[in-house]
Amino acid sequence: MERLCGPERPFWEANQTLHTERPDLPECFQLSVLSWLPCVYLWAVCPIYLFYLKKNHRGYIMMSIMNRFKTVFGLLLWIVCWTDLFYTFHELRQGHTQPPIYFVTPLVLGMTMLLATFLIQFERLRGVQSSGVLFIFWFLSVLCAVVPFRSKILQASSQNEVTDKLRFTTFYLYFGLAVCELILCCFNEKPPLFSNVVTDPNLCPETTAGFLSTLTFWWFTSLAIKGYKTPLENKDLWSLNQRDSSKVMVPKLLQEWEKELAKAKSEENLSSQAAYSKPPPSTTKNIGGGGGESSPEEVEVLLSNQKAASRQPSFLRALIKTFGPYFLIGSAYKLLQDVITFVNPQLLRMLISFTKQKGAPDWWGYSLAFLMFFTAVLQTLILHRHFQYCFVTGMNIRTAVIGAIYRKALVITNAAKRSSTVGEVVNLMSVDAQRFMDLTTFLNLLWSAPLQIMLALYFLWQNLGPSVLAGLAVMIMLIPFNAVIAMKTRAYQVEQMQYKDSRIKLMNEILNGIKVLKLYAWENSFKEKVLAIRQKELNVLRKTAYLGALSTMAWTSAPFLVALTTFAVYVTVDENNILDAERAFVSLSLFNILRFPLNMLPQVISSLVQASVSLKRIQRFLSHDELDPSSVDRNNTATEFSVTVVNGKFTWAKEDPPVLHNINVMVPQGSLLAVVGHVGCGKSSLISALLGEVEKLEGEVSTRGSVAYVPQQAWIQNATLRDNILFGKPYNEPKYCCVLEACALTPDLEVLPGGDMTEIGEKGINLSGGQRQRVSLARALYSDTDIYLLDDPLSAVDAHVAKHIFDNLIGPEGVLKGKTRILVTHGISFLPQVDNIMVMVEGRVSEMGSYQELLKQNGAFAEFLRNYALEDIVEEEEATEELIEEEELFPEDALSNLTDIVDNEPVINKAKRNFRRQISIISVDGENPKGRSVRRHGCSQRIHSDQQEKKAPHEMQKLIQAETAETGRVKTKVFLEYAKAVGLLLSVFICFLYGCQSAAAIGGNIWLSQWTNDALTNQTQENVHMRVGVYASLGLAQGILVLICSFTLAMGNIGAARKLHFNLLTNKFHTPQSFFDTTPLGRIINRFSKDIYIIDEALPSTVLMFLATFFASLSNMIVIVSSTPIFAVVIAPLAFVYIFVQRFYVATSRQLKRLESVSRSPIYSHFSETVTGSSVIRAYGRHSAFVVMSDMKVDENQKSYYPGIVSNRWLGVRIEFIGNCIVLFAALFAVTGKDNLNPGLVGLSVSYALQVTMSLNWMVRMTSDLESNIVAVERVKEYSETKTEAPWEVEDKKPPPEWPTEGNVEFHDYSVRYREGLDLVLKNLTLSVKGGEKIGIVGRTGAGKSSMTLCLFRLLEAAAGEITIDGVKISELGLHDLRSRLTIIPQEPVLFSGSLKMNLDPFEKYSDEEVWRALQQSHLHKFVSNQPAKLDLECSEGGENLSVGQRQLVCLARALLRKTRILILDEATAAVDLETDDLIQSTIRTQFEDCTVFTIAHRLNTIMDYTRVLVLDKGQIAEFDTPTNLLSQRGVFYGMAKDAGLTQ
Repeated sequence: MERLCGPERPFWEANQTLHTERPDLPECFQLSVLSWLPCVYLWAVCPIYLFYLKKNHRGYIMMSIMNRFKTVFGLLLWIVCWTDLFYTFHELRQGHTQPPIYFVTPLVLGMTMLLATFLIQFERLRGVQSSGVLFIFWFLSVLCAVVPFRSKILQASSQNEVTDKLRFTTFYLYFGLAVCELILCCFNEKPPLFSNVVTDPNLCPETTAGFLSTLTFWWFTSLAIKGYKTPLENKDLWSLNQRDSSKVMVPKLLQEWEKELAKAKSEENLSSQAAYSKPPPSTTKNIGGGGGESSPEEVEVLLSNQKAASRQPSFLRALIKTFGPYFLIGSAYKLLQDVITFVNPQLLRMLISFTKQKGAPDWWGYSLAFLMFFTAVLQTLILHRHFQYCFVTGMNIRTAVIGAIYRKALVITNAAKRSSTVGEVVNLMSVDAQRFMDLTTFLNLLWSAPLQIMLALYFLWQNLGPSVLAGLAVMIMLIPFNAVIAMKTRAYQVEQMQYKDSRIKLMNEILNGIKVLKLYAWENSFKEKVLAIRQKELNVLRKTAYLGALSTMAWTSAPFLVALTTFAVYVTVDENNILDAERAFVSLSLFNILRFPLNMLPQVISSLVQASVSLKRIQRFLSHDELDPSSVDRNNTATEFSVTVVNGKFTWAKEDPPVLHNINVMVPQGSLLAVVGHVGCGKSSLISALLGEVEKLEGEVSTRGSVAYVPQQAWIQNATLRDNILFGKPYNEPKYCCVLEACALTPDLEVLPGGDMTEIGEKGINLSGGQRQRVSLARALYSDTDIYLLDDPLSAVDAHVAKHIFDNLIGPEGVLKGKTRILVTHGISFLPQVDNIMVMVEGRVSEMGSYQELLKQNGAFAEFLRNYALEDIVEEEEATEELIEEEELFPEDALSNLTDIVDNEPVINKAKRNFRRQISIISVDGENPKGRSVRRHGCSQRIHSDQQEKKAPHEMQKLIQAETAETGRVKTKVFLEYAKAVGLLLSVFICFLYGCQSAAAIGGNIWLSQWTNDALTNQTQENVHMRVGVYASLGLAQGILVLICSFTLAMGNIGAARKLHFNLLTNKFHTPQSFFDTTPLGRIINRFSKDIYIIDEALPSTVLMFLATFFASLSNMIVIVSSTPIFAVVIAPLAFVYIFVQRFYVATSRQLKRLESVSRSPIYSHFSETVTGSSVIRAYGRHSAFVVMSDMKVDENQKSYYPGIVSNRWLGVRIEFIGNCIVLFAALFAVTGKDNLNPGLVGLSVSYALQVTMSLNWMVRMTSDLESNIVAVERVKEYSETKTEAPWEVEDKKPPPEWPTEGNVEFHDYSVRYREGLDLVLKNLTLSVKGGEKIGIVGRTGAGKSSMTLCLFRLLEAAAGEITIDGVKISELGLHDLRSRLTIIPQEPVLFSGSLKMNLDPFEKYSDEEVWRALQQSHLHKFVSNQPAKLDLECSEGGENLSVGQRQLVCLARALLRKTRILILDEATAAVDLETDDLIQSTIRTQFEDCTVFTIAHRLNTIMDYTRVLVLDKGQIAEFDTPTNLLSQRGVFYGMAKDAGLTQ
């Protein structure tokens, strides 16, 4: 340096710089290091940056005024620098020789300024709007120029004149220009021309954000403010960045994956060539004789072994190649951050040693304080950059993996499809892709955690020597302790999930059958069952909570225990080891750094293991075989046949036996071919073969022109009806109407609530089977293709509709005449009208020809006809309506004859059943008989439309409700409610305990600071044992208090959970029926599952973390304020900023989370829909359209996920900045008050300040979680307080035990309505029934028949008038008293899962003998006694394992057990088979002879022998008399009887 600067300008002078009150740097140092630093930076970065700009071209930016200024300033700077250079030359000529540094520095600076100016222009041409590289350069330049700026003024003022006027001037010009450049650099350029910024209406501001804005995530602020003002909606979100969209990401990954596959293939081929090229010599000699040692099979075996050895394509490698580079940038940031982390403890050490030195100049302290602040800020910015890169990588991986799986699922073979169910594949998308996403955030910890641990140990070793190992040993011992706890907890969680599932299953049954429970007054029994399961569940929860408390204790006491052992060992090992403030507090801050990686490592490793499992699963799925697109030749134009198959041999999977053998088919252009055959003879497989869905083993298949396909089971999308039919084709009104007409869909549209714009649920849930099939046909017809493959479309629809469709659509006169049609059918009636028939037997074509030809041959076809004839005759009868007029069809014996003929044929049996049902359903609803079959068809719709109408207003309600429940701030009232549920005293006590625990922690650290001060007064030796002892006891006290805290909190939480669930359950059992009619079950179940789950599990941990962080932050503040009281001044503004930021964040992030979860489910539902309909999608060639749809859904989801990530970064930067300010002020005040402070206190206050950032950050997160979780309490509360029905028992109005003795029932002016604000369903009924009468109640649908029964049971409360039974007004009784004295056999037989005995007698009132007697009378005796379990026979959910008839008989047995004086019989509409019906009727006639019986009849023949018949019409009594009188009156009843064929 001396050569450069000359002898009289020294490079470094300690006295001039460090040990003075007015420090200054020597001129040589200023000229060399300070001037060159920015230049070195720019020249070093430049090549990399230029390369980057060359690769990334965004279009160029127009020259703006700002850009011109930047360029001019750059050139001026160059001129200024070189003015210096020429001035030096000028001086040389004058004879003043200057040292070489005066030549070198201006030269270098000038060159660098030129480079900077060139970069300004080059960036403009490349479309860079804001440059980070140049910003850092100008920032460094200004920073380095500040020192000479000050020292030049100092010099001038000390000498009272400026010596070197020119250089003085040029320097200040240089400084001014550099500052101007820095300021200009903070602003953005206009966006480049032709970029998407101009076209996108809702562009993400990140793309146009400046460098500073990107660094601090300032660009997000606009969204945070918007989210704070009003709850965010989907339209407020920014569109996804181009580079994160599926369009860019998925092809990238697929490209790499294709390369992997190709590589694996080529390796396989190499190995197989090797296997073939060395056949054993003997085989080659004896090929003719074939008597070699190695037969071809062995070569095969050889081959397969080699295959197994050859490598599989690695999905991991594809992922790394695609996302690695981007992820590595994040890793680089992480490395930087790790290193910077360790700067602050060193600075802390310097600060403490500074406070010890009394004479040290103040500016040392200040610069240390600011250095701490700057390193902390730098660390914050770098850390969040790293997180951003990691999270974005995770998001991209998820997008790409979902896209890849979706695309694969569309082209996968049937064999592969069989190996994984739809659910499994959806799991690949949801769970496994999610795991990758979670892993990427922590992946860097795999190398970073060991690095941090090594560094921390190194510094600790320097500080304390080998005694560190004692502390490390404690840490390592805690790891297995935590692992054991984690394993136990996991086992408990599994157990608890099982209880939860069984509880939800039971709740589901209860809510589905709530009406029956109310009618039977069985609520209590079921309430006990639920509470029993709940109790088990809570017991497991309690165990989990104990474990949780232990692990919390371990987690809080760990750092303390480590410190304690380390310090104790350090002090006792050697007399000379003195624990002073530097050692103690620096070690503490290092231990705090150590805590994070040690805790995270086990987590990272477990999530790595999970991800590797996921990786294998995804890899296996993506390696499945794909369908061979060339198996069907689709552009065959040579022949006049539009479909040809030559020698076809097909199989579903390569390893299965073939399903179709030597198939030869030629279908002429425009003909109609029917394919018939038995079930399972390969008809559908043939259709699949024509579509290319099955593996072709040999032969040729060709189709000419486009194809439409109607599968056997209609595939309906979750879209509007119109979208289902259009299927991506443009809408054309006349064509569309013609299609609807041909498919008989026009009448259906009238009943659907939204016409053809009705939203169809998943899997077409709100359409009947026949409607689905017709929509599927309509889709085919609308697609207007050349070939139609129809796979048995007529079996799902009613006979007359089938006829309509055949005539108008498929048949020779239909819309499709002239197109090629292949129709698989079972309907024989249509066969005479088709061009050709192909008969299939066991996968071969047995014969082919026209109807007449085949009949003549008398082969398989004729036999087929004979088999199916009967079924068809029945169908024909159904279709021909005149038959209904002739009543000879109705006598029972007609049926029994039928039965005899056909009992041996299972297929026919089905027909017989249908036939009977037709007859028995001929209803008394009395529309004209001519339209019967049409009406029956309409009936299925009517039911649906009712549901729809009922649902439609609801959906509206529901949406609104969901919105109100979860937007805006959560009210304090809810927190109070929760505190009340925990118990107010307990809540206060818990807070008190937390306070004590914090006090113990502070006490421990204050004691430590006192202990370190012993070092100053040299009293260390005598006090050692006391110091260690007290420190240990304080620490233990803290640990024990933490344990007690967690215990009490857990108890409180579990108590609250029990109370909230109990109230909810009790209320739901007491809720009137109308509530269940108007509220979707899903919504109630949701309260019992999701919300209770949150209250059970999520809330307690959130509350725990919240209290912990809150008290930690509080104790931090207390410590800092107590050691430097002036700090209190700063707290107010910082707290204000903190609360401000926190409010913005919580409002925005809560809504973003909701939007994200709402937009997530469509991805999966659309996917499972696609998988089930993949053959249809492929047949219509809509493959790419569906891929685009899926991508859109994924992007829609990521659109709300991305701001969610950024909101966390935005918050992190801001909160950590506040934390850094706290560090700064704590250090500053420590410096200002250093004369009155001892080093122990300084160490205490600053080391606490260094921890505060973490707890502040967590506190905001926890507040946010707490707010989103406490909503569950609000929702459960809301449903625990709905209006209840009348009390179950009224003490002073209890009826006598044997009431009703007579069974007289009277209605006085009785009116009733279903709900407030609806019309009356029964108007002013007055009638009286004597005990023992049998009353039949008839009337059209909606006349109020069922309402009458509901009134007797008070499921509907009277609007006016009253009912008395045996002189007792039923409105005054308790509900259970009333309901348990009446008996009902309800319409739908509802059974609950449990034993049969429980279903008959849940309260166990009756003995087994009585139960058996009831079973005998209800004709179930034989069935039950044949069961091995007898009365303990388990009924499955809803009684699925009993037939409908048996269930109806169980209901009868229930009635027989109760045997009360009044029986209400609501006849089953879903006609039970006639035998059961007869059994029930005869039993009632014999067993309930002396009871009053009300029968709601749907079939008149059951009530023709009753005492009286009540005919209702629109809620009023139309007729009430004996059946014979009514028939002779020729009124309403007569009309009904005539319709039913009971009278002439």
